[in-house]
Amino acid sequence: MAVGSILVGWFAFDGTIGDGSAGLALFIGSVSILMMAWSNLLATRAAALEQLFGGLDRMYRWHRWFGALSVGAMWLHIQTVDDVKGIAGASRDVADAAEELAETGSNLLYILVAISLLRWLPYRWWRLSHKLLVLPYAFACWHFYTATKPYANDSAWGLWFTAFMLLGLVAWAHRVLWRDMVRRGRAHRVEAIHRSGDTVEIALAPIGEPLRHRLGQFAFLKVAGHGMSEPHPFTIASAPGERLLRFVIRDLGDWSGTLADRLAVGDRVVVEGPYGRLEPLPDRPVDGIVWIAGGVGITPFLGAVTSRTPGHGPTPLLLHCVRSRHDAPGLADLERAAAEGRIDLRVLASEEGNRLTVDGLRQHLGGRDLRSTHVVMCGPEPLVRTMAAACRDLGAETVHVEGFDIRTGVGPDLSRQLSDVIASLLDRWAARPFRSRTAGARTVTDGLGGGDRAPGNDETPAGAGVRGGAKGN
Repeated sequence: MAVGSILVGWFAFDGTIGDGSAGLALFIGSVSILMMAWSNLLATRAAALEQLFGGLDRMYRWHRWFGALSVGAMWLHIQTVDDVKGIAGASRDVADAAEELAETGSNLLYILVAISLLRWLPYRWWRLSHKLLVLPYAFACWHFYTATKPYANDSAWGLWFTAFMLLGLVAWAHRVLWRDMVRRGRAHRVEAIHRSGDTVEIALAPIGEPLRHRLGQFAFLKVAGHGMSEPHPFTIASAPGERLLRFVIRDLGDWSGTLADRLAVGDRVVVEGPYGRLEPLPDRPVDGIVWIAGGVGITPFLGAVTSRTPGHGPTPLLLHCVRSRHDAPGLADLERAAAEGRIDLRVLASEEGNRLTVDGLRQHLGGRDLRSTHVVMCGPEPLVRTMAAACRDLGAETVHVEGFDIRTGVGPDLSRQLSDVIASLLDRWAARPFRSRTAGARTVTDGLGGGDRAPGNDETPAGAGVRGGAKGN
């Protein structure tokens, strides 16, 4: 539907009168703008769009593709634009000013997109630069509206493009102004914090109406104060109907690494969600259930273990791959569930030389194939990729994996120390004193930064983008 709404614009410019490839240039310009509009729409995380695109992970994948391709389309439009003879969208002076503004916006777009692709930029600053992408979009929309085109702005085609341009602006305002600043989510209070090895489990009590979620879903957490207010996505470990929301979070970055030290019982946490379509338990009769979890990727299965009643359907075979039993997330609860017959638990600790391999998977399955088996896996990308291929070779029709990475780009994820250095320098620069150029003004401090520690590259989940226990630590 999204692609169709973009490509149908070709008919608006078919037969355009002008020099050279005027019609093609206008069409490419419309493609760039509509792609940016859809990119903004998908960033709203609207439930209807999540249903349409098949999950938030796919929404953000399309969001990134639309954003990247819109840059290429804008560049191509600039290279192919020619004089057009048609209906003016505004007076000559207004149209010329809008065109100059669009040229400035295109340069700004190239800079902001280049910044968004650099993963080593601390997350706080990356997020700010991402919000500023609305400026080149707004400039391009105004240029497109005022430019000379083969149709009038009040015609059917004019209303079509104008509606999409306005939708893109409204979507940005909804996401950035409304959801990030006004209606941020449901308020919760920290009731318990427990740290084990490099993971921390937090339990949140709702303040007001509780969050209603399904098994396997995730939510964005925003910690009030402590310099940790940026939203970060994590899988919900508690079962639907439990009073407390539980999250098992692994130390993977600056934000998650300092969470246990900065967070205290009684602190306020805002929860936005739920999102996701991962289903640990099948919604139809199956012959078997196989769960494969890597490290903190166990999180979406913890609630399923609690929800499942022994004797109702096949017992899930859980292959829990961890570094060591000592810091295995949720191991005590899983062993208790295994003793009660809720799951068939196999713990594979790499420190003991016990790693899950393709041959090992066949042994754990006892030689049976995976036809009519509900297979779900969460964890590091190499493990998931290898095991997914092995499961398909064994007859699995579908392997349920929900990838998720809001922030993708080029370049390595640098170490936390280097990321902290960059964040510190940027914060120090932002908080530096400056003197107003206005006569008589006194020295003030820029409010950006404020000395708070930036969270670094924490939007990448456990397992390099494959959904695990911590969606974006």
